Amino acid sequence: MVSAVEQKVLAAVDDERVVAELRELVRIPSVDGSAAEGEIQGWCAERLRGLGLRVDHWDIDLPALTNDAAFPGWEVARERAWGCVGVLGGDGTPGLIFNGHVDVVPPGDLAQWPDRDPFAARVEDGVMWGRGTCDMKGGVAAIFGAVAAIAAAGVELRKPLAVHTVFGEEDGGAGAFATLRRGHTGEACLIAEPTAGAVIPANAGSLTFRLEVPGLATHGSTRSRGVSAIEKFAVLQSALQAFEVERNLDPHPLLAHLDLANPLSVGTLQAGDWASTVPDLLVAEGRYGVRLGESVDTARAAFEAAVAAACVQDDWLRDHPVTVTWPGGEFASGLLPDGDPLLPDTLQAAVDAGVPTPEVKGAPYGSDLRQYAAVGIPTLQYGPGDVRYAHASDEHVVLSEVLHATRAYALLAVRRCA
Repeated sequence: MVSAVEQKVLAAVDDERVVAELRELVRIPSVDGSAAEGEIQGWCAERLRGLGLRVDHWDIDLPALTNDAAFPGWEVARERAWGCVGVLGGDGTPGLIFNGHVDVVPPGDLAQWPDRDPFAARVEDGVMWGRGTCDMKGGVAAIFGAVAAIAAAGVELRKPLAVHTVFGEEDGGAGAFATLRRGHTGEACLIAEPTAGAVIPANAGSLTFRLEVPGLATHGSTRSRGVSAIEKFAVLQSALQAFEVERNLDPHPLLAHLDLANPLSVGTLQAGDWASTVPDLLVAEGRYGVRLGESVDTARAAFEAAVAAACVQDDWLRDHPVTVTWPGGEFASGLLPDGDPLLPDTLQAAVDAGVPTPEVKGAPYGSDLRQYAAVGIPTLQYGPGDVRYAHASDEHVVLSEVLHATRAYALLAVRRCA
């Protein structure tokens, strides 16, 4: 049941402003590693101050951050980055954190976008199109809309409500790592990632691997004197496909709905430097799933063992083994503890905001959930949009989903903090 105070907060939600702020956020092209990552953090800090929150907007010490033994890595080096945390009401540890990342992946080929402008934030038939609409500025706009409604309704919060906007989630999670390292914590955290109407209390993890496959160069007309690194990669690829099958034989129950709970895919191949030369090196990079509850070290060891076993079976690779390295971000798995009240609280808030009880399931991709969970903060994901459209040239979000999330977040925040 929605109380009188909660009804007052819901009545204070300004739909037009939520949509307008989403448009402003999307029009800031905050691609990972660009100066706009800092610009959008400044926008967030100014907006939170305007709502009356106590704001910590700091210039992150990147050398210290990247030299931390637990640094999760990144794929885009940065010369400067900003943190942003706002806190509303109360004293002590926040009763709830809302987290949203403000970075977006590059738009790719502009010709693939209907408007040829991925940051136009076009609205048509109740849908906003553009890079970041789904992943995850729709969720960020909903967070701001919920906080604005609580402030406008004049609700006194017994426990503080915190907002964490972070950079660099897409390439490893450096922003959330910096925020937690600064001491910003809370009793629970909701991440407003797109969940297609479901509540997600668990994420599998992922790692980026690099394989260097050796060959022996010779002229293409005498190729039998050499060894093609491309042909030897084919041997390895077959072994990795079998390894993927093995990794998916007994998925975690929260991931059992997926056809592949722990996918392994090769994303890039580079080989050879001359058309008539047998290539002596192939470099492959790809994405490797970390199972729920599995440590990153255990996952790496299993992958390296599979590659080593494949090499032993091949006459050339036995004496010239493939080199495995791990560049880029490190996404461990993360899981909400069994029985934690954040799950039923979120489900009830969603229902009271006007939808049927959401499905509860896990997701196969990495996110900042694992960072909050790793420091003991119960965390789940619930937000507008469908991850199928994230990173795509048809990225979009249905505005009614953003507005529903705004109301669900407002109810959850009031119930946990007021």
